[in-house]
This record gives sequence, C-alpha cells and structure tokens, in this order.
Amino acid sequence: MSPAASAFLDMLAAERGAAANTLAAYRRDLEGAEEAIGDLAAASRANIAKLAGIWSDLAPSSVARKASALRQFFGFAVDEGWRDDDPSGALPQPQARRPLPKILSHNHVDALFERAEEEAASGKPTAIRQLALIELLYGSGLRASELVSLPLSAVPRDAPLLTVMGKGGQARMVPVSERAREALDQWLSVRPSEPASGFLFPSRGKAGHLTRVRLFQMLKDLAARAGIDPAGVSPHVLRHAFATHLLEGGADLRVLQTLLGHADIATTQIYTHVDAARLVALVNERHPLARRGASD
Repeated sequence: MSPAASAFLDMLAAERGAAANTLAAYRRDLEGAEEAIGDLAAASRANIAKLAGIWSDLAPSSVARKASALRQFFGFAVDEGWRDDDPSGALPQPQARRPLPKILSHNHVDALFERAEEEAASGKPTAIRQLALIELLYGSGLRASELVSLPLSAVPRDAPLLTVMGKGGQARMVPVSERAREALDQWLSVRPSEPASGFLFPSRGKAGHLTRVRLFQMLKDLAARAGIDPAGVSPHVLRHAFATHLLEGGADLRVLQTLLGHADIATTQIYTHVDAARLVALVNERHPLARRGASD
C-alpha cells in the first residue's frame, strides 16, 4: 500500500474514529485499486476510469462502496496537496438501490409484547430479562451489539436517558421510556450477581455479556410463541420498527438520526420510503391544491 493510502487510513482512525471493521474494508478497497492501477495519489484519470471495467463483474452495491472509498481518498489527497485535481469523476457511479428494511406492524409488535409481558409475570429471571431486552430494542432503537454490551453504569439513575457506545466508539444519549425503565428496574432486582460482571445483561457462567446470537435466538423463539413468523423478527427488525413508527408519529428526521446513531442523514432517509403511505396522505390532506379541489 502506498504511503498516501496509509496516511488516509490513519486519518480515518484518528480524526473520524472509524471502527476496526470499517478501516479493514477501506484498506481492502484501496489495496485492490492500487494493485490494479498503481499509486492512487499519482494515478491518471485514464487509469482511474479503467476501474469500471475491472469492477464490471461486481454487484452495484460493491462497486458503489469501492468508489466511495476512493472518492474520500481523493478528497483527502487534494486537501493534503498530493494531487492538483480531484479525479473522482472518472470513477463508476452505479445506481445501487438500497433494499427497504423489514419492519413489524403495530399489531405484531403488540402481540410480541403481550407474550413477553405474560411470561415476565411468572417472575422467572430469564423472562424478565427478555422483556427488558425487547423494551430497549423497540423503545430506544438500540443496535443488538449496543444492547448486549451495555455496562451497568449506563443505566440512568435520575435522568431518563441511557448512555450508549455506538459504532466507531461514538457515545450518544437515547431516551428510556417509562415502560423500559420499569422493565429495567424489574430486571435489576433479579439480575444474578454471580459470576461478577460489569454488564447489564451478563452471560451465564462467564464474566462476559449476553451474545448477539443468543439475543437473536431469544427473539425468534418469542415470536414463534406469540404466533408471529420468526423469519420476520430479529433485533434489527425491532430497531427498524422503532424508527418507522416514530416517523409515522411525526418525529423529525434529524432527531431520528441522532437517536439511531447514524453518522450520515442519508442512512436515516431510507425510512421516508417505508413511510410513503403517510406522506401521500399528508399531501392529499394538507396541500392547498387538495383543499381547492375539494371545494370546486
């Protein structure tokens, strides 16, 4: 890898706090491009344009990711004075369509919680833990990895907010509903103290935390018991439901971006497609021409 590409990765780690997986992906993309056309800091536009042919067998989403990595590198190279031009225009621009997220209907969410509440009423610690987990997934929109790794210290004492460490080591505050707070209090009253663990949801027999795989299995099993197809239920689906249902309720997109911990508003904007029916109804009801047509 060229010194310029290495310096770019160092910048991502130091200034943007990029996660290890993100840095590894950028490294692969930069190394692959330099193997094909040489030092990117000195590559001509003609050579950069050849990447379209080299990447022709890849999926549009893969090409888009690689091109994005190189665009960011070229912007960095111009800022550093290594290039006089930004040759990003020579990169391919595939129309990669991002799939819409799966979501749960309000009825399915209600059924899931009714079953979880019934089971928690038994007083079994595992059932109480299960209720606390889904309350935080749906009530606060946490990622599975964020949820299972929550430390005990993240639980709010007075303020109804939870401190979450998200992607790239970025901390954010998310609200905790009264329902979730009650479920958490109930869980803390039965949470095992052995083995000693600093995690809110410790694993059995170890000092670590509940795994994402186990969380995934728990939700699938709960969905089956609630009469819902398990194939359509996962921690990420509950996170999507949180976002979509908030948007339906009138939440601002920027607020939603903050709650979800998205670095780019474009990631959050996908939920506007899911909520298209509400937007159409809003135009039909509120647009001045709609009122004019009704009165004619």
